[in-house]
Amino acid sequence: MSSTNPHSDGNLALIKYGKDKNNGKDDVTVPPGALSIIWGNDQRYWKNPDSAVAELIQVCWLEVTGSIKLRPEMKGKKYEVGFEVSLTPDAFGWSNSPVYIMGKRGKKPIWTKMNLANNNKGIFKIPETPLVVAPPGDGSDNDKVYFGLYEVWSGRWKGGLKIHKAFVREFSGNSNHKTGSESPNKISS
Repeated sequence: MSSTNPHSDGNLALIKYGKDKNNGKDDVTVPPGALSIIWGNDQRYWKNPDSAVAELIQVCWLEVTGSIKLRPEMKGKKYEVGFEVSLTPDAFGWSNSPVYIMGKRGKKPIWTKMNLANNNKGIFKIPETPLVVAPPGDGSDNDKVYFGLYEVWSGRWKGGLKIHKAFVREFSGNSNHKTGSESPNKISS
């Protein structure tokens, strides 16, 4: 292990703020080294959590979280949160263990889930349908966007997931997107 703490804490200095080249909208990239990964410092469970790609060897508790601080000009906008991931050829444990993706701005998180099993399309975005966080209307903290990737409920071992990055992108579309504030226990299959 590279430290006495088995969990890796994200280095927020690695977060890259920018604009999408095509539409000029806010586009924030959060590399694996800027994410907090439970068991991330334990080489039995994760490979290279501080590099360009964090590779899950095996865990039964998947918890990867992050946050960004919004710049003043970003505060009144909606943002899509998600991850770009891939599966190794020998990935296992995903068939009955959907992952949950969380976004939060203010007090109430929103959740969606996605099944990763049999996904061999290289690097792909999760969730497939945008998970959009809006400015809170409850007077709570509008300075940060929080996000996470979880599979902690099945108790099954899983491995072979590669996390390439997390992202927070300005959202202005009217597409079918998740805006509810459901907990993982209330999301239907």
